[in-house]
Amino acid sequence: MTLALLLLCLFAFLAGFIDSIVGGGGLIQLPAMLILLPGVPVPTVFGTGKVSSLAGTLAALRRYLSGPEKLEIRWRTVAITALVAGAFALLGSRAVSMLHKEAVRPLVLGLLVVMAIYTFWRKDFGSLHAPRLKGSREVITGVVLGAAIGFYDGFFGPGTGSLLLFAFVGLFGYDFIASSASAKLVNVATNLASLFYFASTGQVLYKVALPMAACNILGSTLGARMAQRHGTGFVRVLFLTVVGAFICKIGWDTFA
Repeated sequence: MTLALLLLCLFAFLAGFIDSIVGGGGLIQLPAMLILLPGVPVPTVFGTGKVSSLAGTLAALRRYLSGPEKLEIRWRTVAITALVAGAFALLGSRAVSMLHKEAVRPLVLGLLVVMAIYTFWRKDFGSLHAPRLKGSREVITGVVLGAAIGFYDGFFGPGTGSLLLFAFVGLFGYDFIASSASAKLVNVATNLASLFYFASTGQVLYKVALPMAACNILGSTLGARMAQRHGTGFVRVLFLTVVGAFICKIGWDTFA
């Protein structure tokens, strides 16, 4: 168990680093947990992972908000999106034991392919901060986004951060850095809601979750710092890399 825990902590650090910049930490952390915790029920693996994910997301959000440059975040819209996402994440976590996740994979795979093609084709995608929605349109879009992404995160999880990042850039017109910070705030709400469900049903291994959380915090803090230092170009390249890896992973799980 000691060797397994050390490896899990390493993967949690890497997951926090990637997730703090472009999302996608679940691509690293969740498969590692499923492999290194054999015999542990899948809902318990999910619940244990949520502790680490929540801790790292909070650390990344704190770093973005306390950074040297001022972020133009639309707090009202992002807060409403986060609240709706948290509520629907709770529903998604409840649905884990009732629905088949295999039905979700082809849909997520299609979304990821579209995201990768669009981001690669639009060279200026995410480079400028130019919010395009105002008033009620922005709020309604945030509510719909929060419901869809929140349920997905509670139900399936991996890729939530990347989907949020793409949505804040593509739908709202934020740049990559502001989108990363906004996505983290929404992700905090979804992780918190999911963790509440898993913890209340006794599906968290705290002796594994807490060391992983500490390592995830370290990775997240370092990743957010690098994103702020290197700017939107760095985030764009890493985003395409992570989404490409997701496409390969989910494509393999779906068709292999």
